[in-house]
Amino acid sequence: MFPSVTDHRRALHRIPELDDQLPETLDYVTSLLRGLPCALTFPIPGSVCAYFDAGRQETVAFRADLDALPVEEATDLPYASRHPSVMHACGHDGHTAMVLALAQWLSQQDAASLRRNVLLVFQPAEETTGGAGRICESGILEQLHVTRIFGLHLWPGLAAGTLASRPGPLMARSNEVTVTLTGKSVHLSRAAEGRDALMAGAEYLRRVYGAMDALPPEQLRVLRFGKMTSGTVRNAVSGRTVLEGSLRTYDEPTHRACRDILDRTARDIAEETGCGAEVCLSEGYPPVWNHEGLHAAVCAALGPEAPAELSAPSLAAEDFSFYQRRVPGVFFFLGVGDTAELHAPTFTFDDVSILPKGVAFLQRLALLP
Repeated sequence: MFPSVTDHRRALHRIPELDDQLPETLDYVTSLLRGLPCALTFPIPGSVCAYFDAGRQETVAFRADLDALPVEEATDLPYASRHPSVMHACGHDGHTAMVLALAQWLSQQDAASLRRNVLLVFQPAEETTGGAGRICESGILEQLHVTRIFGLHLWPGLAAGTLASRPGPLMARSNEVTVTLTGKSVHLSRAAEGRDALMAGAEYLRRVYGAMDALPPEQLRVLRFGKMTSGTVRNAVSGRTVLEGSLRTYDEPTHRACRDILDRTARDIAEETGCGAEVCLSEGYPPVWNHEGLHAAVCAALGPEAPAELSAPSLAAEDFSFYQRRVPGVFFFLGVGDTAELHAPTFTFDDVSILPKGVAFLQRLALLP
């Protein structure tokens, strides 16, 4: 007998794994899918895709992310992580459980009831290197004629069981920012002979934050540095400072404006202090930008069961955005109520009441005209 969506979530919660190193997780998922009338492919390491062929010309895809986080669990749940310092703290166990339940439901449907073939994408590395991008590069979306894709993410702070989204920008573009300032270390008794990289780093931070705050409010963005390392001992001028942070934006003009602030401030600080200054941005994830036409079509087709519309986008980031660069896609939030934040060691949710609502929603999406 196929386990329930809650059974799936709890089984997966016990065996969290990182990045694309997911042997137990993949074994659990593929062992269930192998018994269903679908074709399995493994487009990249750490992934599995299940294709339900209804004999249609077009295919609708659903994404589930498999990976967990390097977090020591502190929930005291009876099904807590068995793996030290690894935890499903972002709800990916719930996402995968819902898509597995969707697979079971699809296996019981008459092909004539489906308007499209269905592709279920179980991907790795959402939290790290963007497994979605590598899935796209494999060509599987084009090979199976995917014309639309949907994803669902559990979301704290949204009423439990509530589904919500919005057309256009939903989640931010993400770039990791590393700023390195290189000075000259000397003993503090000869401080005037050195070039103080710590002072340069502190001034850089002050100016960048001030310039970011001065941008127009309609240019949605956030830049924060969460880590600053500098120097070696207390009685020597620091010869090197490294600032590590993250930039979140939604559109290219705002991103360019923020990048200009980062680079211009580095040049100014270098000129004034004599320190070297280098700014590096990771490629990051594009913004999650819901296809306006597909979002409207979903809402029109679902009528009173359509998801609520969010008034503003989130500054969190998600690699579902890579799929949206290939085919029209819409990403949704499924509320888990007043819980701990995502990535917190105490994050959990009422899977018994919430996950079945997500499964029912995915089923409705699969049947859309």
